[in-house]
Amino acid sequence: MPPEAGAEKKEFKLRVEPYQGTPEEIERQWFEQVYKGRGDSVKQLTWRAVIMGSVLGGVLSLTNLYIGLKSGWGFGVAITACILSYAIWSALHGIGLAKTKMTILENNCMQSTASAAGYSTGTTLVSAFAAFILITGQPLPIGLTMAWVFCLAVLGVTMAIPMKRQMINVEQLRFPSGVAAAETLQALHSHGAKGMRAAKALGIAGGAAAVSQFLTDGLHLISAHLEKFQLGELIRRANEFVLGKSWSDNTTVVFFWDPIFIAAGAITGMRVCLSMLVSGTICWAIYVPLMQGAGIVPATGGYKAVVQWTLWGGTACMVSSGLLNFLLQWKTSLRAFTNLGKMFKKGGQGSDPLDAIEAPMSWFLIAQVVTLIAIGYLAHKTFNMPYWLAGLALVMSFILALVACRVTGETDTTPVGAMGQITQLTIGAIHPGSATTTLMSANVVSSAAISSADLLTDLKSGYLLGANPRKQFIAQFSGIFIGTVISVLAFSVMVPRAEVLASDQFPAPAAQNWRAVSLAMSKGIGDLHPVKKWSIGIGTGVGILLALLPVIFPKKQKYIPSAAGVGLAWTFHWYYSFLFFVGALVGAVWDKKSPADSEEFKYPVASGIIAGGSLMGVFLIFWENGPTMARQIAEQIRGLFL
Repeated sequence: MPPEAGAEKKEFKLRVEPYQGTPEEIERQWFEQVYKGRGDSVKQLTWRAVIMGSVLGGVLSLTNLYIGLKSGWGFGVAITACILSYAIWSALHGIGLAKTKMTILENNCMQSTASAAGYSTGTTLVSAFAAFILITGQPLPIGLTMAWVFCLAVLGVTMAIPMKRQMINVEQLRFPSGVAAAETLQALHSHGAKGMRAAKALGIAGGAAAVSQFLTDGLHLISAHLEKFQLGELIRRANEFVLGKSWSDNTTVVFFWDPIFIAAGAITGMRVCLSMLVSGTICWAIYVPLMQGAGIVPATGGYKAVVQWTLWGGTACMVSSGLLNFLLQWKTSLRAFTNLGKMFKKGGQGSDPLDAIEAPMSWFLIAQVVTLIAIGYLAHKTFNMPYWLAGLALVMSFILALVACRVTGETDTTPVGAMGQITQLTIGAIHPGSATTTLMSANVVSSAAISSADLLTDLKSGYLLGANPRKQFIAQFSGIFIGTVISVLAFSVMVPRAEVLASDQFPAPAAQNWRAVSLAMSKGIGDLHPVKKWSIGIGTGVGILLALLPVIFPKKQKYIPSAAGVGLAWTFHWYYSFLFFVGALVGAVWDKKSPADSEEFKYPVASGIIAGGSLMGVFLIFWENGPTMARQIAEQIRGLFL
């Protein structure tokens, strides 16, 4: 039997709970208990894993582009790709076209490639690049757009290298989607009775979530007459009946049904979710109605109009707390850079065995220098941005990516828009007068945050499964190439001219938001409303306080609100905070009433709900938009050659 097959067939228990001890002891425990016998012997970085990830990521990137231009949302593709890859490869093995099944760590590398190809490279196109088209009236040339997207993805992926050991190895942040992906893979590849029970639970939960998603949004695809019976429509009408149409239309304090967020809350935990609920209620049920009654915040326009007032305080809270946390943890942060000198020495990385399997700091340094030069040149030639301003954007991208990755680790939500807008505020204050300059400076920061957080989420899966992080990084990096090509070409076909955006065909809400902030910030901070300035000051103070309290009262840390949860609740709908809290409450009750069952089934069930809901969401998008999308692409391609 090949060594990798034997290693994989050993009974393996996925450990989600954090290790205890000093940073060195924590890393040594993982290396001895999880990595040995797994990452050092199970096959993982293979051509078939990278190719499968590239194909699946490329297909899913089209979905994310289309739905992003429609609604401003994007789907993470890791869990979807894991299940599809397992099903496809098992089918190929069953009919004899594949000699062996993919190992669990091959599938893990595959999901990293798919994430880069299907998510990291396309999000910036439906936000900043679409906003640029709205501002200037014309898109950038395809070659120039590819250069931008590729460089930004490389910047973000490599920027995560020094963060990985601190946030995943030492701090052991949860990264709930990463946990869900690991649980999904573990259930799919399990070999024992317990593993099969987990797989069955995952499958039942996934099927129920898929049915729920279809009943919520899919009935109208069968018949337009059935739309009024959809769960989403019934809940909307119930909100109007109970709360009133004005309240339902212009606040987010309404009831909503989406089991994916409930499952994410069960994984995230009570501290963060309760912080989100309390802070979100203060924001959307107290602050917003008061400001609307005073005539400051618009009473019409819904969430898109109101969030332009609430995001400032929430973003300031997350930024100040994240930066102070980083400064207070300078010893563990410094550990990420301790091998700077070793990498120049002949003969290896030193005595720490983890140095040989972690992505080396040399990759970080080389990539950052190269992208600094490349992005600086592109920014100067494309937008006439001063070189020093491009350098400042890159420095800010590292600082704010730290914040964004921490928020993702705690809440499973990357505050991309908030990070971009705080950059627009800063650049607008330092260098006012150019909307495109503030826009693309913010694009550098948000793209770095997206790619960094996406890689760390995937590395969390690998950490739990015992993967080699260096090989997983290479897999993620490989997906950038196919993702850049497919995303940019598809975007250029879907958006051939500016008139397509902000239309019934592609409303592009994310792009309109970025455009509005860029135009406002191009005039400088002096034009910012006093309420927004006060929000920034108060949010900063709250963030600093929440960062200091755990240091002052370390034994009470579990009772201290999460700054990430508090700030994030001011940047998205109240009902998301509520659903997160419901999930955390269900998980806490389950832990208390039936700890053994909770330990065995909570994470597989939550993972199944996330996977099933995501898969059905993708299916509904293809069902509703696939034919139209294919026809439009065919017409555009035919027009290019005729």
